[in-house]
Amino acid sequence: MDDFLRAWNDAKRKQLIIDELEGHGIDFAHLEKEIANGCGAFDLICHIAYDQPPLTRAERANNVKKRNYFTKYGDKARAILEALLNKYADEDIGAIESAKVLKYRPFNEIGTRWKSSMKSLVARTSMRKPYKSWSSSCMVRQHN
Repeated sequence: MDDFLRAWNDAKRKQLIIDELEGHGIDFAHLEKEIANGCGAFDLICHIAYDQPPLTRAERANNVKKRNYFTKYGDKARAILEALLNKYADEDIGAIESAKVLKYRPFNEIGTRWKSSMKSLVARTSMRKPYKSWSSSCMVRQHN
């Protein structure tokens, strides 16, 4: 499991891992319906391969919120991170890994100034750092 966690946390785009597994015939949509509705690919993989109890994306998002993880960031960054976390809870990891996410609600409703900040955050490593940190934190702690 440690090797998988390392690969998952080191991947710049989790969707690439998911796509690769789907290319080998794994149907995550079917697995989600069979195992636990609302679980993301991470939990499905950990449940099947490592016998870990699956958590839904909403449960993972709530775990991050309970830790008040975003309080160390400024208001703008916190609002962006919270919106991304909510999008993850609703749709899964692939939904937030691309700058295309900024074309959709709630991001498209934010003013031009904020959009520039978000584009910069999503495109730069600095956005990946807090995302990687909270995603790693919520995922690794639940499966140890």
